[in-house]
Amino acid sequence: MTSFHEYKNKYDNLMMERTDSGILTVTMHTNGGSHIHTGKAHREFSEAFGEIARDRLNEVVIFTGAGDSWITHIDFSTVDDITKPIGWYAILTEARQLLYNFLDISVPVISAVNGPAPIHGEYALMADIILAAEDAYFQDNQHLSVGGGVVPADGVQILYPAAMGDVRGHYFLLTMQKLTAQEALQIGMVNEVHPRGKLIARATELAEQLLRLDPFTRRYTRLMFTRKLKRKVIDELPFDMGLEGLSIVSSVKSQNT
Repeated sequence: MTSFHEYKNKYDNLMMERTDSGILTVTMHTNGGSHIHTGKAHREFSEAFGEIARDRLNEVVIFTGAGDSWITHIDFSTVDDITKPIGWYAILTEARQLLYNFLDISVPVISAVNGPAPIHGEYALMADIILAAEDAYFQDNQHLSVGGGVVPADGVQILYPAAMGDVRGHYFLLTMQKLTAQEALQIGMVNEVHPRGKLIARATELAEQLLRLDPFTRRYTRLMFTRKLKRKVIDELPFDMGLEGLSIVSSVKSQNT
């Protein structure tokens, strides 16, 4: 079994704190502020989620971001050359493992979306309970806005339609729609909206409520909730990201002609 003290301070972009009762709070950050996603973070998140999933002393997980944004942007200068097969294979492998390992966390997960989530908002949607700050919004601005546009995969094509329905989800991705926290609440994509300063307190309150359940009831319920998403990730992600890779090559060629 993985020991918390072995991985607590292991990852540059994840702060982790755990109460004696087993509530683990995981906060994405960059130098203590809002997270800037990098190639290193993409690699390390997968490993970190795997270690969290293997640690049986975690009883509830709260996943959030630092500062006033969920993720501000991606630093593409730190990412492998995704126009080359070896670079795209690395991204595909990391993305697959990241989603698998997050969904392998076998205790309830509460996402607290602390601000705008224009990038990788789908990470929040793998939780069982989703809270959002009042000024948060959801958008996928990392695919169709690049060059001539690339296929929106990486998990957004699975998690957003799963959260809002296929018709809404496809529109959301194709139009790069921006959904406010209140709009997300109205369609059932998030469960509660709170001022940012009260978000973690509410997440902790819910986590403590979950601790009153039998520990195996908590774990088996999470396993039940994640089963369908796991199957979709296994069945769909490699094919969809293959299409994304082809569209990247096409987009690059179009820009160079």
